[in-house]
Amino acid sequence: MDFREIQELIKLINKSNITEFKFQEGEQKVFIRTKEYSEGGVVHQFVQQAAPVAVAAAPIAVAPVATPLVEAPAPVVVDSNAGMVEVTSPIVGTFYRSPGSGKEPYIKVGDSIDKGKVVCIVEAMKLFNEIESEVKGKIVKILIEDASPVEYGQPLFLVDPKG
Repeated sequence: MDFREIQELIKLINKSNITEFKFQEGEQKVFIRTKEYSEGGVVHQFVQQAAPVAVAAAPIAVAPVATPLVEAPAPVVVDSNAGMVEVTSPIVGTFYRSPGSGKEPYIKVGDSIDKGKVVCIVEAMKLFNEIESEVKGKIVKILIEDASPVEYGQPLFLVDPKG
C-alpha cells in the first residue's frame, strides 16, 4: 500500500461511520482508529504493529481564576488570512521543508506553486512521504518549523490562490 492509497483510505474512513480499521498485506500493517473529541475533531493513529498504542492521560488540576471587576472591551481581530487556502498534512509525522539536510527547501515564502508540486516531506514510520500541493497560487506563509511533529489535517502553508 503506497502513500496515495493510505490518503484515499483516510478520506473514505472520514466519510463513513467506521471507527476502527485494520489492514495487513505481507509485512505491511496499517491500523487506523478514529476518536471524536469534544471539539468534533478526528484523530488517526498509524501503528506499525497490529496492537493499538495506549496513552495514559495525566490528571489536570484547575485553579480558580479571579474575575476582573471591569470587563475590558473585546479586541478587534482583523483576519489577514481571508481568502487564503491552507495546505494541510495528510498524515501524522515529522515535517521537513527540504529533501535532506543542507539542501534547498522545496518552497519559500513568495514562491508560486502549481497543483501537484511537491511542497514538503512528512516522515511517518520511517517513510519519507512527499506532500504535493492541491492548489495553485503563491506561498504567503509557512506555518510550521522544520523538523516539527505534525498532526493529520494540521495546516502547513498558507497559499494565495490569486497569486
